[in-house]
Amino acid sequence: MSDIASSQQELHPTTQLQSPNLSETILRNLRRNPVVVIGIVVVLIWIVLAFLAPVIAPKNPLEQDVSNRLQPPSETALMGTDELGRDIFSRVLYGARITIPAALVVVFFVSIIGTLTGALAGYLGGNWDEFLMRLTDLFMAFPTIILAMAITAALGADLRNAVLALIIVRWPSYSRLTRGLVLEAKNQEYVKASRSLGASHTYILSRTLLPNTIAPALVYASLDVGTAILLFAGLSFLGLGPEPASPEWGRMVSIGIDFFDQWWMWLFPGAAIASLVLAFNFIGDGLRDMLDPHTRKL
Repeated sequence: MSDIASSQQELHPTTQLQSPNLSETILRNLRRNPVVVIGIVVVLIWIVLAFLAPVIAPKNPLEQDVSNRLQPPSETALMGTDELGRDIFSRVLYGARITIPAALVVVFFVSIIGTLTGALAGYLGGNWDEFLMRLTDLFMAFPTIILAMAITAALGADLRNAVLALIIVRWPSYSRLTRGLVLEAKNQEYVKASRSLGASHTYILSRTLLPNTIAPALVYASLDVGTAILLFAGLSFLGLGPEPASPEWGRMVSIGIDFFDQWWMWLFPGAAIASLVLAFNFIGDGLRDMLDPHTRKL
């Protein structure tokens, strides 16, 4: 028996020596994707700046000083002042406290709603699939920003309604993605084995099918944060976001366009939007390379 055991060990070395642990795998993938590291660093910096805005900001973002209006960047005002003498640096910092949470809330809810809807449509099929997909098509038939504008205008222009409008218009894309993945997976052998063992529909859907949609949904969600930031800024740019006095980046860019010669009024909030959108896109592309078995190198 000992000879057999020793021969098996020689033929089959322990998998512990062959398979790196999770932390080593993550570090290896990060070294192969330095752009992801840049994206993570940028996002973390903005989160820290948003959290510490009351400490870092030199002035109240709503404080007006008309005597110092339209001042270019200087030692006393790092990013200059706007048409009412408000400190743009302070407003950009406080703007992160509005934009980042709003975008994350949108993506959190649309990912849950869209994933559940798509999973039910793909798994149940038949009339359920027809009804849910036609409902999805109804929302996708309109341009996203146009439908969001219509919903926000109907509900009233404020922060909560802008977030609600984006949730309503963004969930169908997740539903389509999840439905396709479930349709592909539900005829696989491991799903058939679960059925043959008497597993319930709830168990198969929640424990067998949905886990296989997590990786693609996670990649899509990380990319979608940037889209949510752009859409939220677009609504604010059009006056359908938070109240006009709030330090929201899209609203600041909109005001800056009216004073185009004062470049600092639109440049810095616009750069803030661009940096966050690019950072989340970098993270999403990196996650796709890490989680997609067709693109990652083992």
